[in-house]
Amino acid sequence: QVQLVESGGGLVQAEESLRLSCAASGIIFSLTAIGWYRQAPGNQRELVATITSGGETNYADSVKGRFTISRDNAKKTAYLQMNSLKPEDTAVYYCHANLYNYWGQGTQVTVSS
Repeated sequence: QVQLVESGGGLVQAEESLRLSCAASGIIFSLTAIGWYRQAPGNQRELVATITSGGETNYADSVKGRFTISRDNAKKTAYLQMNSLKPEDTAVYYCHANLYNYWGQGTQVTVSS
């Protein structure tokens, strides 16, 4: 059974940091690219960052220089380190296993000004 479980969200103030985790099971984690996406109320889900199976990364312009995506294949876990958070980063954050086209349930991130 495929599972992606996000954790690490919460309520923080602007300029603070959070680290999100995406723990996978039921998949060959090392073979799949992982993406972090977010969806704010009234908005479409948007790509935040991706990391390939080989470790290549890509970021949305809005988070470049502030967010870092990484992965630990031994732990079957992907991470999203979010620094210098802004109120506009408030959203539900989802991870996605590209090879399996599978989504996690999401974790809420709220940034107050």
